[in-house]
Amino acid sequence: MTRPVSVDVTRIAVGPDGTSVGGTRRVPEETAVALNFNGTGYAVMMATPSNLEDFGVGFALTEGIIETAADVESIEAVDLDVGIELRLWIAEDRMHRLAERRRRMAGPVGCGLCGIESLEAAMRTVPPVTADFTLSIADVVSTVALLAPMQPLGRATRAVHAAFFWRPRGPWGPAGLVSREDVGRHNALDKLVGALTLGGIAAATGVVVVTSRLSVEMVQKTAVAGAGVLVAVSAPTALAIRAADAAGMTLIGIARGAEFEVFTHPWRVRDLPAADTPPPADTRSADGIDRSTAPAAEASRVA
Repeated sequence: MTRPVSVDVTRIAVGPDGTSVGGTRRVPEETAVALNFNGTGYAVMMATPSNLEDFGVGFALTEGIIETAADVESIEAVDLDVGIELRLWIAEDRMHRLAERRRRMAGPVGCGLCGIESLEAAMRTVPPVTADFTLSIADVVSTVALLAPMQPLGRATRAVHAAFFWRPRGPWGPAGLVSREDVGRHNALDKLVGALTLGGIAAATGVVVVTSRLSVEMVQKTAVAGAGVLVAVSAPTALAIRAADAAGMTLIGIARGAEFEVFTHPWRVRDLPAADTPPPADTRSADGIDRSTAPAAEASRVA
């Protein structure tokens, strides 16, 4: 059984002058998706019922349950009327990760940190990003311009998030463009990571673009995928900036039209004028204590 990703519903539209008119509107579906590893229930996410294989693999990767797609022996989506059970069978030596980071995330839409059992688990160290991929100012602008055409469900409903990947043609292979959508921003990114992994596309060879704000878990997931550049149409949180800076990731936010702001590691935007590039933030005070919780350096703005 294939579930629809959106449906038409009746509604009454009220205008600014108080007049109203009946009609229909396209809205996205939202389905409970239970992730099951080797017969053990692990998490329940509210998600768009599409690209579920990508979702399962991407979730397992970004949550540190598996390290590569080869760790997944099989995957099956089973429709159970009340929701969908996504059954993944993974290598036995990876199952211990479930005991290390046990969580129950039933409820919120794609909540990235819901149900974590400790503050240490929620604030896990972001893996270092070593990607040497660079892009131009024009590349950033043109990539963001691709957002609208890459969001068919978003255009139809105006109610879902998107995450997509772009890379130019290079020594790594042909140009690539991959997009995934979901009612949850974390889910959309997990689906994208899964699609890249299953497609054999290295995230380090391009840029990840998301339609949501840049919170720390978006940085964490992108770093696990290996991408060196993360772009969003909204602003990042202070914690996301610190995490990206520590990981070596280039964080670009408020990317709209021909304008955007670079918050960390601007060297990957190769034609960014040196005068507009802030010096690396020194998080150590005179007493040698790490003050990484201090406000981040002012962003470089491109207009």
